Order: sequence, then structure tokens, then C-alpha cells
Amino acid sequence: MELHLQGKVALVTGGGQGVGRAICRELAAEGAKVAVNDLFPDRAEAVAQEIRAAGGQAIAAPGDITKPEAVAAFVAKVRESLGQISILVNNAGVTPERRAKGGMPPLFIDTPEREMHQTVELNVFGTMYCCRAVLPDMVALGWGRVISIASEAGRIGEARLAAYSGAKAAIIGLTKALAKEHGRDRITANVVVLGAVSHEGIAPGQATSADATPETNERLAKMLNAYPSAKGLGRLSRPEDVSGVVAFLASDRAAFITGQHIGASGGYAMP
Repeated sequence: MELHLQGKVALVTGGGQGVGRAICRELAAEGAKVAVNDLFPDRAEAVAQEIRAAGGQAIAAPGDITKPEAVAAFVAKVRESLGQISILVNNAGVTPERRAKGGMPPLFIDTPEREMHQTVELNVFGTMYCCRAVLPDMVALGWGRVISIASEAGRIGEARLAAYSGAKAAIIGLTKALAKEHGRDRITANVVVLGAVSHEGIAPGQATSADATPETNERLAKMLNAYPSAKGLGRLSRPEDVSGVVAFLASDRAAFITGQHIGASGGYAMP
């Protein structure tokens, strides 16, 4: 399927690894000029270099999306280097501290206040700051795509992930509101909802690490039972299972899809 993204400028947050990296690469392969945002400049630059080496156009646009002044700075850099932004993918959503810890998260009543604040700042305010920074470009162009990555925790709630569940649910509500406000501007807003994803950003030894298999990891074998598709495929979701959905939503093929939260979680939840 030709998605015809040539000439579009895409900004992807958290694009330095895992799902974000796959999204950057897929959008570039479809012809988009890609700005790779990541908190860590070296990761953003590495993905941008990968895209350029494959013949695509990309720049690194590092910065902390929880700081509105940082968002304004890297968005200005993208405009100057690539042009007005017409595709925004809000992918950043897990704090480095939480990813590094791994293991069983605490119950809500035992969750440190700082961890709750970080989760909300990254997922809710970070997404809002990025949307507010790029929507003027989309309105001026009369075309735009806002695609946010959420978790099934935001649709059904997950024990020991109360703050995260609430933050991801907020993204879904925000997206619906933006879809209603900007449909007249030919801007769509949608959410792609994920379950567990195996990728290189997961610490070795965790059940969802990229090299885990049902045969070598007992916990992973149990997890597969929660995902109808995973039981048949013998694996959890991979970044490439997500990036194709995002690229489709970014295209004119999805012009009449807006305000939706679309599960790409192998049937983990079917709301």
C-alpha cells in the first residue's frame, strides 16, 4: 500500500529506541521527513543517521517534552530544518527511572509522589505541550495528523499502575477533544493502544526483553495467555507491529478516522 507521505514533516517523541525508533524508520520509508525527538541526544542522532543512511531525510531534535520552553526550541529547529510539521507522534511515555527499575511496580498507596508527578508530566503535560506547539502548523497547512501512543492500562486500568493508567486515559480524552476541535482543519487525532512490547529498550532478564522466548522464559510463557494473537504467534508484540498502524493513520488512507483509540495489543483488551 502506497501511503504517499512524501513532503510531510513528522515529529516523533521518544524516537530514540523501541517503538519510537520503528515509527521513525517506517514514516521515513514512506517518504516523510522525520524529526527524531528523544531525551538523550545520542539516541536521537543515531536513529536520524540510520534514516539518512537508508536514503531518507531526518534530523535529531532532542529535548525534554515536560518543559514547554524545550519543546518550543526543538519545534523551532524542526521548522527551520525541515519545514512546517504536519504529523506529530506522541510516543514518549515511560520515564527512564521507571524503565530502569523494572520489576513489580508499587501499589498506588506506596507510590512516591515524585514518581506520580513524573508520570503525569511526561504523558499528559508532555503530550499537551507538543500538541500545542505543532497544531498551529497543521491549522496553517489545512492538514495534520496527531497520533498518540497509549497503553491498555489507560482503557481498562491496571493494578500497580494507577498513575500510569490515569495518565494514559487522559491522553485518550485529550485526543477526542482535539479531534472535535480540529476536524474542520482537516486534522485527525487518534490513539494507538499497546500492551507489552518486546524491544531493545527493555532491560535484559525482564519477561518482555527482545531475546526472551516462551521456551526460555517461564513468565513470558504465562504472559502469552493474556494475548490471543500472542498465543498463536508465540511472541509478544514488536515495534514493527505498531509502526505500520501509525504510518497508516498518518496517511490520507485514514482521512475519515479520528477521535479513535485503536488497539494494537493482540487482543489483550477488547473494549
